Amino acid sequence: LGSVVAYFTSAKFLLYLGHALSTWGDRMWHFAVSVFLVELYGNSLLLTAVYGLVVAGSVLLLGALIGDWVDKNSRLKVAQTSLIVQNSSVILCGVILMIIFLFKTQLLTLYHGWLLTLCYILVITIANIANLASTATAITIQRDWIVVVAGEDRSKLADMNATIRRIDQLTNILAPMAVGQIMTFGSPMIGCGFISGWNLMSMCVEYLLLWKVYQKTPTLARKAAKVEASELKQLNVKKESDVKPAEGVQLIIEKDVSGFEPQQEKEVGCAARIAEPFITFRDGWVAYYNQPVFLAGMGLAFLYMTVLGFDCITTGYAYTQGLSGSVLSLLMGASAVTGIMGTVAFTWLRRKCGLIRTGLISGVAQFACLILCAISVFMPGSPMDLTVSPFADISARLFENEPLPTIASPEPEMIFATGMPNLLNGSIAPADSNPEMSPEPVPLISVSLLFAGVIAARVGLWSFDLTVTQLLQENVIESERGIINGVQNSMNYLLDLLHFIMVILAPNPEAFGLLVLISVSFVAMGHIMYFRFAQKSLGKQLFVCHTPDPKAAPDSSPPGNTSTV
Repeated sequence: LGSVVAYFTSAKFLLYLGHALSTWGDRMWHFAVSVFLVELYGNSLLLTAVYGLVVAGSVLLLGALIGDWVDKNSRLKVAQTSLIVQNSSVILCGVILMIIFLFKTQLLTLYHGWLLTLCYILVITIANIANLASTATAITIQRDWIVVVAGEDRSKLADMNATIRRIDQLTNILAPMAVGQIMTFGSPMIGCGFISGWNLMSMCVEYLLLWKVYQKTPTLARKAAKVEASELKQLNVKKESDVKPAEGVQLIIEKDVSGFEPQQEKEVGCAARIAEPFITFRDGWVAYYNQPVFLAGMGLAFLYMTVLGFDCITTGYAYTQGLSGSVLSLLMGASAVTGIMGTVAFTWLRRKCGLIRTGLISGVAQFACLILCAISVFMPGSPMDLTVSPFADISARLFENEPLPTIASPEPEMIFATGMPNLLNGSIAPADSNPEMSPEPVPLISVSLLFAGVIAARVGLWSFDLTVTQLLQENVIESERGIINGVQNSMNYLLDLLHFIMVILAPNPEAFGLLVLISVSFVAMGHIMYFRFAQKSLGKQLFVCHTPDPKAAPDSSPPGNTSTV
């Protein structure tokens, strides 16, 4: 009984609990805001698309600056500030949306509708601030706090990373379903009120949990000194022979951040203050490029350039192929199960083969499953026809003054979680829902193979994601964790943005097969980058699988590792 009580009061469990509350609120909000924007703008995806573009662009541009801010301030201050900003922004957004839902008719008539437009801009801006704060929270908790709480035990760090991912997988499914039911049986306004109330309560509990974790882990109060840019450059370009591989996750330079003394008391000019963010942006990307795990991080980022996931693009395509919302909900549940299996596989493989080889095995498993997706392009039922112009339907509708079709839902969970098909234009309804327009059923061989590959590949995907995450945790020096992980987030968003641009250039179902082949190619390139990283790190020992010491795990630190200074 004593051990059970000790576990439930440990810093590790409190960190899990805080992350679960934070992730639950995040998933509810990200799902609901897309539904709200569609509902407000006459069942159009325009506002949702603008919101997605603003979020991606902001993290892409500001990721390094956010990471630099995380590095320069004490852990508790960063965690508390980002928590308060994130939750306060969501609460404020919820209140504004409630006002819009209540007084939309009146707002339309005031100032020729410009006041309503201003409200839309305000909602998207504040929601974007909430997302940036969420990014800061993810960097500081998942990339820094968790490393310190785990101490020098890398097996404990791997288990904690896997548990965090399992929490993510469960909340990805359950949170949208919960808020979707509230919105379905209540109203969007009730949904806004519920989310605002949840975030207010969650903010107080999370604040208390952070303080408890901070008290139970004294090393969180000590943080590595921020190294100057010139020193970072020297560290990053050190020869492999000058640096020994790390023997464990360790604190680099023990200093209390709160006790930092400014090295320069000189007056900073206006021009220097203006240039500082740009210099930080440049230095962050240069430092990222010079990291020993650069190729591994790039390999992970390339996996974001894909339509082979349960996002709005693939969901819309599935609808054109005749899959119903209930079938998609089951497929999504299966993908969550295989994702959790991936976290289990990660911890087992790491114990048996070491961290770097786990990434190799995971990459091979993911790519092998995605071969099914490539094969599906050429199977019966595949609509691929590259002779069809991607914009033929759009241009025809423009000339005939017909409304443009909505080809995808803003969130995949919306279809089964909210039960609100009225939000979607009928042009993406399943083929069997309108027999007059689709007299012949579409063969399901192609789409079945597609989703079989996508679902099976998630075992390798999540195992690979955990591998790269831990490589970044172990091999980036403490004073650079924030900025390096900020740049990694920016790189992920950049490739994600490119995949949406790719869909914009080829939006019709006939071109989706080409998008699948391009996606498989980018996944292959990502794993080739990781293979090159592994080859440089392990050399001739690359294919020699052995059971490593869980604490030393020498093969998880590549030559040239700068985590021991």
